[in-house]
Amino acid sequence: MSSFVPGHFNDCPPPLGEGPSHPERPQDEGQANIVISEMLQVAVNTILATLYFLIALLFRFPKDSVPDPLDDTLQALGAEPSHPEHSQGPGETHITGVQQVVIIAIRATDLALGLRRIPAGFHVVVKADGAECQTSNKPVHVDQAVVEWNEPILLPCKPYSKVQVSVYASFELSPMLCHGEALRTFDISVEELLDLSEKSHPIIFQPKQREVVSSCTSLFITVERRSDGNDSAVLRPLTTLMSDDMRAVLLRTDAGHRLLARYRRTQISRDLDQSINQFESASDLCPMDHPYRPAALFNLATAKFVSCQTNAYRGLDITISLFQDALDLRPTGHPDRPVTQLHLAISLLSRFVKRGFQTDADTAEELLSEVLDVCHANSHIHRAALLTIETSALHPAGNIDASDLGQERQAASILPFSPDQLADRAERCLRIDDPHTLDEVISLHCDALGYYDAMHTCRGQLLCNLSIMLITRFDRRGSDEDLDQAITIQNEGLTLRPVGHPNRSTSLNNLANQLSTRFYHRGNPEDLDHAISLHREALDLRPVGHIDRSISLNNLANRLSTRFDHRGNAEDLDEAIALHREALALHPVGHTDRSGSLNNLANQFSIRFDHRGNVEDLDQAIALDREALALCPVGHTDRFKSLNNLAVQFSVRFDHRGNVEDLDEAIAHDREALALCPVGHTDRSMALNNLAVQLSIRFDHRGNAEDLDEAIALDREALALRPVGHTDRSKSLNNLANQLSIRFDHRGNDEDLDEAIALDREALALCPVGHTDWSKSLNNLANQLSIRFDHRGNAEDLDEAIALDREALALCPVGHTDRPGSLNNLAVRLATCFDHRGNAVDLDEAIALQRAALALCPVGHTDRFISLNSLAKQLSARFDHRGYAEDLNESRENLRCALTLLTQHDPRQLLVHQSLAAVYLSFHLSGLDGTGLGEHIDSLNAVMYHIKAAAIVVSGSLLHRLRASLRWVHHASQYSHGTELEAYANSMQLLDAYMYATASVSSRHNVMKEFPSTLAVDAASCALRSGDACRAVELLEQGRTIIWTQMTRLRTPLDSLQTRGDHAVALMKRFRDLSSLLDKAPASHPDGTPRVNLEAEATRYRRLVVDWNGTVEEIRKIEGFSRFLLPPLFSDLQDAARDGPIIMLIASKSSCSAIIIPHKQPPTSIQLPTNLQKLAKLVLALQKAINNEAHLKRNRLALMETLRELWDDVVRPVVENLGGFARRGSRIWWCPTSIFNFLPLHAAGTYRANGESLSQQYVSSYTPSLTALIRARRIHDRSLSVSFAAIGQNRPIGASFTLDGVEPELELVRSLLPHPPTVSFTKIPSVDATKSTALCALRDNTWLHFSCHGIQKYDEPFNSALLMRDQPLSLLDITQMDLSRHQFAFLSTCESAVGILSTPDEVIHLAAGLQFAGVKSVVGTLWKVDDCIVQRLVEAFYKNLCGDGTMNSKRVARALHRAVQSLACDTDIPLDQRIVFVHVGI
Repeated sequence: MSSFVPGHFNDCPPPLGEGPSHPERPQDEGQANIVISEMLQVAVNTILATLYFLIALLFRFPKDSVPDPLDDTLQALGAEPSHPEHSQGPGETHITGVQQVVIIAIRATDLALGLRRIPAGFHVVVKADGAECQTSNKPVHVDQAVVEWNEPILLPCKPYSKVQVSVYASFELSPMLCHGEALRTFDISVEELLDLSEKSHPIIFQPKQREVVSSCTSLFITVERRSDGNDSAVLRPLTTLMSDDMRAVLLRTDAGHRLLARYRRTQISRDLDQSINQFESASDLCPMDHPYRPAALFNLATAKFVSCQTNAYRGLDITISLFQDALDLRPTGHPDRPVTQLHLAISLLSRFVKRGFQTDADTAEELLSEVLDVCHANSHIHRAALLTIETSALHPAGNIDASDLGQERQAASILPFSPDQLADRAERCLRIDDPHTLDEVISLHCDALGYYDAMHTCRGQLLCNLSIMLITRFDRRGSDEDLDQAITIQNEGLTLRPVGHPNRSTSLNNLANQLSTRFYHRGNPEDLDHAISLHREALDLRPVGHIDRSISLNNLANRLSTRFDHRGNAEDLDEAIALHREALALHPVGHTDRSGSLNNLANQFSIRFDHRGNVEDLDQAIALDREALALCPVGHTDRFKSLNNLAVQFSVRFDHRGNVEDLDEAIAHDREALALCPVGHTDRSMALNNLAVQLSIRFDHRGNAEDLDEAIALDREALALRPVGHTDRSKSLNNLANQLSIRFDHRGNDEDLDEAIALDREALALCPVGHTDWSKSLNNLANQLSIRFDHRGNAEDLDEAIALDREALALCPVGHTDRPGSLNNLAVRLATCFDHRGNAVDLDEAIALQRAALALCPVGHTDRFISLNSLAKQLSARFDHRGYAEDLNESRENLRCALTLLTQHDPRQLLVHQSLAAVYLSFHLSGLDGTGLGEHIDSLNAVMYHIKAAAIVVSGSLLHRLRASLRWVHHASQYSHGTELEAYANSMQLLDAYMYATASVSSRHNVMKEFPSTLAVDAASCALRSGDACRAVELLEQGRTIIWTQMTRLRTPLDSLQTRGDHAVALMKRFRDLSSLLDKAPASHPDGTPRVNLEAEATRYRRLVVDWNGTVEEIRKIEGFSRFLLPPLFSDLQDAARDGPIIMLIASKSSCSAIIIPHKQPPTSIQLPTNLQKLAKLVLALQKAINNEAHLKRNRLALMETLRELWDDVVRPVVENLGGFARRGSRIWWCPTSIFNFLPLHAAGTYRANGESLSQQYVSSYTPSLTALIRARRIHDRSLSVSFAAIGQNRPIGASFTLDGVEPELELVRSLLPHPPTVSFTKIPSVDATKSTALCALRDNTWLHFSCHGIQKYDEPFNSALLMRDQPLSLLDITQMDLSRHQFAFLSTCESAVGILSTPDEVIHLAAGLQFAGVKSVVGTLWKVDDCIVQRLVEAFYKNLCGDGTMNSKRVARALHRAVQSLACDTDIPLDQRIVFVHVGI
């Protein structure tokens, strides 16, 4: 008997300071069996699950195990016949002297092996030369290993002729709509068949992929050569003549089966719905008298029943009606009547369980009785019916009337029940949670003990049973009296089995288990020691060779592991592992209990890893759990347990190494485990909880709010499955409260916190004083109240939290396993009280409690790290209050000790380094000597050392490392430390990596908003303060336009690698392939898409990123490519200035500066006479002047004043320094950062008579980054003819008015362009300008002019768009296109070149998007444009651009400059409309 019994996962939140809860691995609690029989321990659980399992057996396939019914030509993987290949000779035409080749017998073995449905029969189909022959459909009994068909089948005479043989399981006997399920299909030549037949060699099949066993393990075909030519006795080929309706019935039935099978593999609800539709269509084509109508109705009912299972059995009435209609058409004597009765009975029983209609149960019983009467006792249908009857007998036990119970009790008072009767009642009682029934069974046992005295042979059995029932009541109600009484009774039972008694080992084991239970409840180590000694004696009574030795090995190992958890003695753990190894050796490959032993040993290795940090133990644990899972294929009863165990191990390894793939795999396993527990399954609430825990961990790692929301939804569903009265309701209440509290921390919604507290209060109310979970519930509520105090400052919450923690501590006396955690929690709360009220007594008590907790966690204890860390925190707080140097020194030493307890891959190093940094900062601020023994650096340098160490902990999550790095930036900046620039560079690198882990560019932008928007400009300002202008430029380029840079990395050309050898060429191809996959826009998913599909896609993306990064690293190893895709150096960036100087404008809190970058000379930095606050006011003044349409003259004056201030404070100081780099009238490029992005630099001037302005001296262009400008200058072969498209849309969908100037503007552009062949012009007027036509024009033309509505979406900037007739042409659409050969785009729209204030340095607008996509020159707008006025500028622009009959994108900037100047004297054109257009690009 297997000793591995899965236990419930521990789904309570942990004590404060001990990290998030993890699912507990299943453990065996020993052999605590009622002496009904030694098999009851397994039987109870098995019978409870039988009805559901039988339903699954009849209506569901395991995933990936069933071939598609229509794919009858596809050979199954692993199903190839074991015969040699035969080469066809060109001269072979026939077998000499033979007129016929005939199959005379076919014999198949193990046809029912591994089948997941009850077969009606089996048959063989042979296809050759276009003809198809089918044998009879033979029923098979359960114990029938071989099926034989002796029906001659004529084969072709040619030896090389191919024959296809298929073995099918059918689920109807007569008439059959389809062949059924294909078990094996293979092709073979006639000559090979003859050869195998003559040598008496069978065709052997291997299990199919992902299956341990598969139906039909071998096939032996007897073939004869005949020369008589008599074929009268052979099977005739099947005729194919049929009506159109009949063909339609077959086709729709086939389609229905195929869709249903696919649904069972993929769980995509659309397939199930379509399957039902196909079956409905087939049944509609079969009128009442149609011979196939019963089969059609039966198929439809089967599919609808599957749908009922997925929808909480809604629609069950319709399913029952369909089964009933099918049964009515299969009268008594019909071969398929029994299977129909069986399915109808199960459907009725399902309704009975859901609704309690007794008539359903009675009808089902009658149907099943008839099945038993007509079916052979060894038939599959008979066995299934018998199993259903046995299972259904369990359900009425929960519906016994109270009066009936009273009558039974009166009878019992006259004469006790027999031991067997009591055992039967106990067995049924364990299956239901009925307090009244449990009390009665216990009372009956007590009465019986008064009758069966100490000399009676049955007393020992009764004592054992009563002990188990008392333990059950203790588990459900938490009464200590029940636990103590159970142990006393078990002790008496042991005395009745002295040394030498054959059942003494069983009693020893049961008593040991109950002592262990009391240890878990009270923490008395004497109980655990006694339990271990009893298990040792039981093991001695089961020597090598004893059938139950493995059970005792497992039980003793578990108790030793528990003692290790309690005391930290490594010898106990090592002995536990040795015992589990021996138990595993007793369960070799093929043993039914091997998977349990693998799981147990894996669990111990994982515990030892937690203790010693040896990664080999963890890897071995995962390997063992993988093997255990492989032994539990889809459909195996223990697969759920194995999936959970492996998920736990992956989660542990993620905690250790921080490899997100481990966490993703843990979640994938938990999702599969949940899928194995559909609505109604007894373990569904546990599976929901486990998945919620892992999603919560991933939220903590990545910060994706969807994970947290899903975790909360899962916990809500789990809670709904545990209504008032459920034994685990308090755990679900705590879990949901914990997740809501986390969401409150993330979003600050008070409703979440208040609900969390209400849930924890309810959980506490469900745990009366003395309950095993009482202290945990006290702690959980205290945690939430403390959080609410931190949020609202209500002292009543804090006082209540402290009172709850004191009560919890009182429940954990000295020696209790939970005492260190309770000490820690109360200490944390008292420290909070000190922070609030300043009472030093609270802080002193907190430290005393922390010291006591640490004393209970000696060296080697798993919680020692937590205690050291917590005590260090409180000591540091007391130093801040009193200034005692010894407190700070002790805090530092505790943290250093805590650090030594962690392995190099432990992500908790990050927390310790941060705490050490805080301690050393206290040393620095206080002026104390912070150097400890063996240290040679001062306190401030130690601060930076540890905060840097935290930021570079590889195993830490990217999010936590990034936050640590930003703290490094803060401290280094605050103290002007020499690592400040390094901190900035590290932070920008981590921000880049963190954002790159998100597939969607919109999601990346949302991530960017959570971090400082001035990181890059602050870094540049730091570099300028140190006098390093080159480094400032490099940092600006590294930390700005991150989203665009990440997108363009994937389009990096690598042609130069082609000359570097085969390896380089292979890397180039791999880089391009991976980049292409990553560059694809994430698929859009409709609402309701299963989360598992979204998860799989996200996991696939992250793995592609890992592969892409690996390929980039390989490319960097090639000579000349060492800096491939690394942030560019200034020497590379300076090339952007080859056509004119670039001015980078920097606005940070510390200063505002300009850097002039010439092509060959060093850069020049200029301190600007302004600051961030003045610039912000300038932007507001500009927006007010532009947007106020009511007072045009006042606006014009306000706008000129703004441009005048812009000239004085920003542009003039730059112009005064440009003389040495650019002659008057030449071109310059502006690269603004931060708030400078929202100022019209090109239009700055005095706006007075004879006054100065920038436009008088230079031609201005803009570029979002230097890299973008370099990329835009790449030379591509240009065709002799320019392809030019003008796209207009005067009234897009949703617009309230028409742009009257659009169509005339398109004609104006046409008239101003050179004629063919210089320009090939395409006009797309408003009536044709849809999104698709615009995209086509954008793809097919390298010069473009858009005249339409444009919108800038400030909340979702990648949805900014050019509005077309049907749908917007969004910025996101543009970014997905390769426009690297495009020359020019004119955006005659509103707001096409202005970014957003929340992330100004990402420069997300339409004009920038076109340039990053590859367009060399773009003309855009800073604000709204006037529809009438814009045509005059367009006319002037194109006359200047191509008036001489040539087209050159490098002339765009000058053409725009001259066009604006030509309109300067026109007083009819407002100033804001003259300066609205800007040029971006070359």
